[in-house]
This record gives sequence, C-alpha cells and structure tokens, in this order.
Amino acid sequence: MILFAAEKAGLQFPGRCEPVFSDLSLTIRKGDNLRLTGPSGSGKTSLMRMIAGLEDIDSGDILVDGTPVQNLRAAERDIAFVFQNYALYPHLTVAENIAFPLEVRGDDKAEIEREVRAIAELTHIEELLARRPAQLSGGQQQRVALARALVRKPDVLLLDEPLANLDAKLRLEMRSEIRRIQLETGITAILVTHDQVEAMSMCDRIAIMNKGEILQIATPTDMYRAPVNKFVAGFLGNPPIVMLEGKSSGDGRFIVNGGAGLPLPSRLANTPGNTPLSLGVRPEHFGAVGASQVAGTITFVEPQGRETLFDVTLEDGVVLRSIQPAREDVALGHMVAWPLDAEKLLAFDASGQAV
Repeated sequence: MILFAAEKAGLQFPGRCEPVFSDLSLTIRKGDNLRLTGPSGSGKTSLMRMIAGLEDIDSGDILVDGTPVQNLRAAERDIAFVFQNYALYPHLTVAENIAFPLEVRGDDKAEIEREVRAIAELTHIEELLARRPAQLSGGQQQRVALARALVRKPDVLLLDEPLANLDAKLRLEMRSEIRRIQLETGITAILVTHDQVEAMSMCDRIAIMNKGEILQIATPTDMYRAPVNKFVAGFLGNPPIVMLEGKSSGDGRFIVNGGAGLPLPSRLANTPGNTPLSLGVRPEHFGAVGASQVAGTITFVEPQGRETLFDVTLEDGVVLRSIQPAREDVALGHMVAWPLDAEKLLAFDASGQAV
C-alpha cells in the first residue's frame, strides 16, 4: 500500500526565484522506515515540512493511503512531527505533555490516562510522568517527545534530526530505542539525519538528497555496495571512500592520473583504452583479501580500538586507505604489499554515473 507519494511536486519559498524542489516524486510503503539524508541545504527538512503541511506546495499531490492531503492544514493531517529541539511545553508535566494532543482531539479523560500510561511504558518513561521537562535529561526529553507524537497513533511519524542534541552514548541508545518502538508499533517513519551511521543502522531504506533532488533510494546495504553515482559513493562510508581519477588502459587496468596502475573489476575488463574513469576504493577492500597485491609505504596510522586505519602511499604518490582488525606488526614508514579486492571496487564514468 502506498502511504505517501508526492508526484511531480514543487515547493518554492517566498522571495526565492528558483524552486526548492522540482519534479520530485517519492513513494513510501506503509510500515516503512525511511531515512532522508544528505548534506546541509539538500532539502531534507523542507521536504518533511511539506509532508507535514508546514509548507505549501505549488503543484503536485501528497497522498496518504491514496487520499490527497496537500490542501489540508497541518492539524488536519494524521501526521506527527518530532522536532530537533523536542518542543515540549515547559509548564506541563511529562504526563500532560503526552496527553496534550489527545485532549485537543477531545478524547475521553479515562481513555487519555490509559493511552498515556501505555505509551509511557513503551518508551520506558513511566517513572517520569510527574516531572517537568527542565527536570529531564536530553535522552528523557527525546523519549517524551516521541511518546507525545506516538500517543495519537498517527499514520506517519516524522523525525527531524531527533538525536542531534544528544551526546554520543545517548545517541547510540536512542538509535536502538527509536528503531525498537517503530518496529513494535508498525508505524511508518521518516527520519531526517546528517549522520550516516544513523541512516545505515536505523532504517529499511535510505533516500539520499542533494540540491533538492533525490539521487537514490535503496536499502542501506544495496546503496553502500551499488551507489548510483560518485556523490552517493562519497557520502556513504566511514572512513570515506578513496576516489581516484584516471582512465582505462585497454587491457583490464586503471591508470591513475599520475601514473599508478590498479586492476579494474572484471566486468570492466573490455573497457576501451583511454576511457575516463573514476575508481572508488573503500578501506575494507584494501589490506584484507584480494587477488592483486598493491605495494606502498604506510604514511598514516590511526588506532581505533578494535580496528586500525592506515594510509598507504604508492610509489607514484597515490594514497589508498585500509581499515583492518587492530594490529601492531606494521607501523608508520613500513613498506607493505597488501591485497586489493578488485571485484569490490566502484567505477564511475566521466559524468559521475556508476558503470
């Protein structure tokens, strides 16, 4: 069942000549957990506000369960929005904050109390109901904001950078909690995040945006392994992919600008010579397994606990990055010859599209 679709939607803010979105189309399945990610200014939050009814669209339709909602006010759409700053009412208790949307809707008082208790248990804040927001930690405030959004049982839950104000430990905990709650309730969720770890770990699918355009929608694994272009390949991955510019040799190899040669994936073995290419090498594909050996000098070492990150400079100055299980048998300045898994390398044509 299609839950949301914006067909050829356009959005333009007053005072701006160019549209924020043009000819945008997105379909989200009911019960899906979609992450919108991309650089600052790519249009993630604007798209969320458009779905929520906080911004008008100039053309197109927004459909929820097949019903157009673009002409409904935000309060009339069955869509809940959790903001980055939580937007809790400081003068109300946790219980009153959670109950507020049900009271506005005119629900029975006894039913409101039951629903507040139930959602508090689901979000693990039942012992906080008598407190006010100022008495809560950031993680607790996030749970309250989430409970207030979920208690009305909306069709869609929108979360705009909900973990941005939390420290690293709380972010990790809340990533798991939000995913747990989404799976337990079966609600359709759309989350905006800059954090690619959040995008990769919390969702069914990822939509990567740039300059008001959705570049690719796929599962995290599929997008990581098969990005549609250089931008997506460079955006996903930590440590980031190494992107080399050069051309094919005509005999199954890639010649980096500067002279170094690397093997091409077998699918590109017949690429004509002098064809411009970009070759993407992820750190996990160099130094572990592979049929080719690449030699160079270790010029950077960064221990990361269970893993160690290395930069290896080849004889022509090309730098490859390798991440491996923690090891102390090699150090800065050592010469190494490590395997390269050429079949896992990513290649892009002169326009930046995957080949």
